Order: sequence, then C-alpha cells, then structure tokens
Amino acid sequence: MKEYLDRTIDIGPYVPEADDDLIICRCEEITKGEIRRAIHEGMFTMTEVKRYLRTGMGLCQGQTCGRLVKQIMEKELSKGISTDGENTARAPMRPIPMNVYGKEAE
Repeated sequence: MKEYLDRTIDIGPYVPEADDDLIICRCEEITKGEIRRAIHEGMFTMTEVKRYLRTGMGLCQGQTCGRLVKQIMEKELSKGISTDGENTARAPMRPIPMNVYGKEAE
C-alpha cells in the first residue's frame, strides 16, 4: 500500500538564512533560498520541487544538484516526512536539430 503525505504537518515559518543566495542548481540558477521557500509553500517531494522550480531539469538532469536538493529537503522537513525514491534520474541530453534526423546516408 502506498504511503500518502500528511499535508497538514506544520513545518514552521520560512526563516531566511545567511547562505540562501547560494546557487544549488547551476543549470537553472536556482538558489538554496528558493528551494527552502518552495518547501515552506507546500512542495514536500522531490518531484514537486522539480516541477515547481525546474531543479534537475537542466543539461545535467539533476546529476549535480539532486543530492544537494535532497539534503535541503531533509533538513527542512525534519518532522518525519520521507523524501526517498521520488526523483527519477535521466541521462544528460542535448537538443538535436531536425535536419540531422532528415539526412540520408551518403
């Protein structure tokens, strides 16, 4: 049976910290403060933070920032909310122009 998050848990107010301007996701330029603020606005899973802020959706696909975002979430959600197994890692991808696909073997 799947466990559901209790969204009524009060994690307390957002209190700015000195290092909130530290960039965590370099690809999308997301700061620690933005991630913390999103958590206090109700984003309790990695997937929700990813969809809300685009963390892990840049060129590295979360290979650089994924662990840091999870650590920030675990610290902010220290009231027993689990952050395990919610994020899907993907290989780094780059856009390919359509004319590359259209060329036939010469």
